[in-house]
Amino acid sequence: MALTRAAAALRIGPLTVDPPVVLAPMAGVTNAAFRALCRSFGAGLYVSEMITARALVERNGRTMQMVSAEAGESPRSVQIYGVDPAVVGEAVRRLVGEVGVHHVDLNLGCPAAKVTRKGGGAALPVRRALLRSIVRAAVLAAEPAGVPVSLKFRIGVDARLRTFLDTGRIAEDEGAAAVALHARTAEQLYSGGADWGAIAELKAAVTTIPVLGNGDVFEAGDALRMMARTGCDGVVVGRGCLGRPWLFGQLADAFAGRPVRPEPPLGEVVAVLQRHAVLLGEHLGTERAAREIRKHTGWYLKGFPVGGDRRARLAQVATLAELDELLHALVDELGADLPSPPGAGRLVRGHTAGPRPVALPAGWLARADDPTPLPPEAHSEVHAISGG
Repeated sequence: MALTRAAAALRIGPLTVDPPVVLAPMAGVTNAAFRALCRSFGAGLYVSEMITARALVERNGRTMQMVSAEAGESPRSVQIYGVDPAVVGEAVRRLVGEVGVHHVDLNLGCPAAKVTRKGGGAALPVRRALLRSIVRAAVLAAEPAGVPVSLKFRIGVDARLRTFLDTGRIAEDEGAAAVALHARTAEQLYSGGADWGAIAELKAAVTTIPVLGNGDVFEAGDALRMMARTGCDGVVVGRGCLGRPWLFGQLADAFAGRPVRPEPPLGEVVAVLQRHAVLLGEHLGTERAAREIRKHTGWYLKGFPVGGDRRARLAQVATLAELDELLHALVDELGADLPSPPGAGRLVRGHTAGPRPVALPAGWLARADDPTPLPPEAHSEVHAISGG
């Protein structure tokens, strides 16, 4: 069934994003291989895993690999996390001048304790003055090259401390090109339903730059409903595309007013999984690719009658050859034409944890208007948290 197109192309600074769809940064997932795979199904903006600003400034080896791109990847988009304006500014200068990115996103929504207890991610919007300094430093560093900076954040720390409207207004004031709201609090993590009403509130408050919505976009129709209900300018897709990169093709269909392609049968699902493994091998080397693909197998095969023993073996593959052998046997047994299970797109993949109290630095809530960052030693474990 064709769905009605909801909006025009999205503009983020000089970038045109059509359809108005953005791949959410996801730790351990949105590397160059996965971005290339998703892009093969449809246009959009595909954002890297989160990296730390300090690790980039220090040229940490793993971080430099994470900002690498597939040949021809354009536009190149990188998300960074930082808690010091000077470090964030320098990281953005390097991303623009040395790495050659076309878009920078600031992470203000990561709820992981190892990030928030250092004052980063979802903790940072509490510190309005510090946040303003960081956004200003990033925008000024990117401005000479015409590279747009956006912000992605959550509703707040918890239901009592909602910071999203202040964050959106600060972003707008300081020259950010767009904002995106994950419509959950940090305390929720990934539990409960996304509050699309908060997206509508942000859209009403931030009027000169695009507002994107994130949360519970599992099928193409969800994206159109979110935009119609909230008035937002685009959607950010996270868990809905895990094991389902063809979702971006379905979204392209929906926004173009075409009939939305159905969920693929088992044979096509396996072919995409194998292509994903090959791309990981090209990007990371075959040994590491075999480890990285393990978590994806469960997402791709969610709902299919695979059997517990075979699922366990797929989750422990040692080589890509072993992966191919297991997948060929699966298709031979069940048949390539076996349809995806009913409601396959709504089967939850990825994070489901929450709620959980948010870890914050000591005295953090009392310093909303203090622009002073934490001392460097307070957030020195930078290399361990690239990727969120």
